[in-house]
Amino acid sequence: MFNIQNVSVSRSTTLREALLALNNTAIGLLLLLDEERRLDRTVTDGDIRRLLLDGAQLDDTLAKLAKIQSLTVPKSASRREALDLMNKHVINHLPVVDDDGKPVDILDRRVIDEQILLSTPHMGSTEREFVEEAFRTNWIAPLGPNVDAFESELAELVGIKHAAALSSGTAAIHLALQLMGVGRGDKVFCSTLTFAASANPIVYQGAEPVFIDSDDVSWNMSPAALRKAFETAAAEGWKPKAVIVVNLYGQSADIDSLQAICDEYGVEILEDAAESLGAYYKGRASGTFGRLSVYSFNGNKIITTSGGGMLVSDDAELIAKARFLATQARDPAPHYQHSQIGFNYRMSNILAGVGRGQLKVLKERVEARRAVFKAYKDAFSDIAGITWMPEPEWSYSTHWLTVCTVDPAMGITSAELIAKLAGELIEARPVWKPMHLQPVFSECRYFAHSEESVSDRLFSQGVCLPSGSNMTPEQIQRIVATIRSHL
Repeated sequence: MFNIQNVSVSRSTTLREALLALNNTAIGLLLLLDEERRLDRTVTDGDIRRLLLDGAQLDDTLAKLAKIQSLTVPKSASRREALDLMNKHVINHLPVVDDDGKPVDILDRRVIDEQILLSTPHMGSTEREFVEEAFRTNWIAPLGPNVDAFESELAELVGIKHAAALSSGTAAIHLALQLMGVGRGDKVFCSTLTFAASANPIVYQGAEPVFIDSDDVSWNMSPAALRKAFETAAAEGWKPKAVIVVNLYGQSADIDSLQAICDEYGVEILEDAAESLGAYYKGRASGTFGRLSVYSFNGNKIITTSGGGMLVSDDAELIAKARFLATQARDPAPHYQHSQIGFNYRMSNILAGVGRGQLKVLKERVEARRAVFKAYKDAFSDIAGITWMPEPEWSYSTHWLTVCTVDPAMGITSAELIAKLAGELIEARPVWKPMHLQPVFSECRYFAHSEESVSDRLFSQGVCLPSGSNMTPEQIQRIVATIRSHL
């Protein structure tokens, strides 16, 4: 905040004094105040130069300056409103006035133009080495040493036997469903509180999604809702081909409870761990429980390859088949021959190099995200209306995103709070809109946790706060202060 005294002048101030003040403040702007300390107008070096050109002397005062209506913003103005005004008038500084017209601050474009995004990539120091090696050896294609090494290094890190690096997490889910025999007319149970990429591949295979609610324990798939879905299916004489369990926002679902139900009905789990690399369930790495499991390295994930994913399994045959399908299902022949439909789903050697470097700092990134979550939780510990995504005793969450719910009784809805943050150039998002509420899936069946749909409530009240592992304490303080100002 500017010291208003240092940039304030009056009409009795001489031109010499005004020029010295301009030189000392170095922002090219003075505030001309009246006897009541209200803003009369702003003064620039151009205004003084025009007085001198009109014959004024350096020891003359500013009394001859014409009275004009200078641009100002009220204290209630958002950063976005202030920046819009600056852009419209091509200025870099803007006075802030209170209800009496007295200046309280001067906004500096360089200071207020900083955006805080939800989850940005966080590069380390070794990614470049692997990428440069790919260029030196001309391994640019979607195969190569980095791809092989990325697969083996990730598999070793999470404690699983085999991995296939692919172009996206979505591609990994698609291949997994095909490998699990999901086809036209089949049904697949899927978590409803997730991103569309979890459910879209079901439709790619000509199958039908059936959506399962979350519970309040972990915000992930509800065992009660899953059992209800299986019992209904059995009563109607069918059963799903697979169950896609999504680990939301860096936290594992209650796998043991869900696995027991699936085992009872003889249906396999596909674990969508796109958001939970680095998390643990009862001491075991998230993404190692399903017959097939999926990770994502999209640009906003806890580690990134810009775009990419990984399909993992302890079944060597499944992963070998995945690699075959992901490289256009080319038969082992001297010519291009294809006996089945394949896909162009393999990861490039360059992006795999980025992934290898990112893997080396995964633990640090998890610790940083957990620290961000703790900072928010501590900062709002005195506010009962903010409830944080729970972390059950069996879970070690990465808190890839810090997520909370806002009680509407506090006088502001989650949507209104997100809009207020956007006005201050702070990106926050709603919780995922449940798949059963999406227009494209409006005809699909849905099984709620109880009479109340937990996922509907979380969507209506949830807020995802900026959570990047490269956020500064100052940025977190700014977010906290902004939220508190609106509660």
